[in-house]
This record gives sequence, C-alpha cells and structure tokens, in this order.
Amino acid sequence: MKTIASAGYSKLIVVGDRLLIKPLSLSKKTKGGLFLPPGYSEKEEIQSGYVVKVGPGYPVPSLGSDEQEPWKQDSGNVVKYIPLQAREGDLAIFMQKGAIEIVYNDEKLFVVPQNSVLLIERDEELIQ
Repeated sequence: MKTIASAGYSKLIVVGDRLLIKPLSLSKKTKGGLFLPPGYSEKEEIQSGYVVKVGPGYPVPSLGSDEQEPWKQDSGNVVKYIPLQAREGDLAIFMQKGAIEIVYNDEKLFVVPQNSVLLIERDEELIQ
C-alpha cells in the first residue's frame, strides 16, 4: 500500500515553518448538477488537502553561554526548532491567499506557511 508520505516526495526538503500540501480534487459539479467552469475552484479563498511533508519548525535563537566564554570551540552552529503542529498525513484546511502553488512530477502541490492553516484533522490510524 502506497501512503501519502511515500509517494515520491523523499527528495523534497521543506524549509522553516512551511508545509507541503497535496490538494484534494474538488467536484466539477455543483450540488444542483451544474458543471463549474475551469479554474473556478482554484479561485476559492479556502482550500483543503493532505500534508505531504513538514518543515522543521520555527528557528529558536541560541541562548547559550558561548558568547561569554570565547575560549570554547564552536559547536557547529546547531540550530534548534520549535516543531509545527501539523504532521504528515493530516488533512489541512488552509487559506489559498497565503499558499504558493508549485508543480512537482506533474502534480499540483501547495507550499503553505503554518500561519495560513486554519484547521487540521488527524486520523491516528492513517499515520502509522
């Protein structure tokens, strides 16, 4: 069984507080049966999709005592992060305005900052 995380995105690295989201395919018809013109659903303000990759989070400045002790050797500039709430496999509802659309392997994806995500639905059984 091919999961969302193993769908060929292993070479992509998401940076900072961003999420890589695969949008859900929306219906081309209204509830009344009318067909929607091409591009209609892309102009909506709210989108939803599955989180494919998650960035490391928000970088935290180093508050160590290295500045006061200059004789210590440089530890390689280890950066610490505050992790994001979203995880791979979550269903995210996000604002289209803050998202950046990309095409990777002929697939439409969105790069979304965490502050554009409105709601996350998590199914624990799907993630395992």
